[in-house]
Amino acid sequence: MMTVQPKFPASRIENAEHALVVARSLADHFRTGALARDRHRELPHEELALYFQSGLGGVTVPEAYGGIALSTATLTELFVILSAADGSIGQIPQNHFYALELLRINGSEEQKTRLYAEVLAGVHLGNALAEFNASAAHHRSTSITARGAAHYINGDKFYATGALFADRIPTLAQGEEGEEYLVFVPRQQPGVTVIDDWSGFGQRTTGSGSVQFRDVNVDPLDIVPFHTAFSRPTPLGPFAQIMHAAIDQGIARAAFNDLLPFVRERARPWPDSQVAHASQDPLSLDRIGRLASRLTAGEALLTLAGEAVDRAQRESHAEHVAQASIAVAKARAWTTEISLEAANLLFELGGARASLAEHQFDRHWRNARTHTLHDPVRWKYPLIGNYVLNGVLPPRRGTI
Repeated sequence: MMTVQPKFPASRIENAEHALVVARSLADHFRTGALARDRHRELPHEELALYFQSGLGGVTVPEAYGGIALSTATLTELFVILSAADGSIGQIPQNHFYALELLRINGSEEQKTRLYAEVLAGVHLGNALAEFNASAAHHRSTSITARGAAHYINGDKFYATGALFADRIPTLAQGEEGEEYLVFVPRQQPGVTVIDDWSGFGQRTTGSGSVQFRDVNVDPLDIVPFHTAFSRPTPLGPFAQIMHAAIDQGIARAAFNDLLPFVRERARPWPDSQVAHASQDPLSLDRIGRLASRLTAGEALLTLAGEAVDRAQRESHAEHVAQASIAVAKARAWTTEISLEAANLLFELGGARASLAEHQFDRHWRNARTHTLHDPVRWKYPLIGNYVLNGVLPPRRGTI
């Protein structure tokens, strides 16, 4: 049995309010270097070390294993706060918490005791779930095979957000009988190669590149069943999705926060407005008022969705899981749209001078457009409609 040690020891978060205080403090620090990191694609190694040293990585650990079992509703607030400071840093821990939720749902007592202790000590979990060359997004060819008492992983992954920074890389692999497992692979295990080849025009510093596995020997105690998290009602899908919705809400908030001072201080009024300052332009006031309302609605949808996920975690029967999935789908669709709207409105109301490279406002649109491609909204609205109109439960998977 292999225990992984964190790069730096972590503090302990005492309660939800403490978590929010720490998140706001980290956000203030991360915000100061966000423009330079995006411009030069400087990977946030130091910033992520601070994140996991702070203890935020362990906030969802159940109380029985030494954690505070932070509610999903509050976890969502943390993601909004951090994503508003730096969208890339805000996204990176998503798969960390996803893996912890899978562990809670499907892990053995021995696995929970060991892996939760590592996370509370400061271990960072990355991910190697998706594959670039598969015929469909849900198809995977990475395999785990047994040779006597030993188990080996072989395959190639992409979109491996956080793997570059992680201590363990939870990896989705297919067993010999076709069942899927999440394997908590130590980052430094022989045969693991993490490649920094992410070239997306947005979310540039997430490290979402490739991971190669070549005959990687894995401990059987690091292998957690994955397929049964969706063959029965569990909240894993909506739990994964609500964090993505919160990231988009944070990106929208970042664009809005840049929009307001720019219109006040730098934008010029259009001649037909017949006002002295752009901040008095009635058309701009209308658009800003609409967006402010939509941002508040996004926060409300996230709160309702978080409460629905919390309920599904407590009582994971089919109807509660379906209600959580639908509530999260509403929030995800909404925050997708407002993140793109906010990023676009910054240029529309800021005028041509908002496009100058010195402001780097394009990062908000690039971040929103890149991250919102994660799960297409066009498939969420029909599921919502079919549920509310016909009572048809949505499918159970990580993208709903």
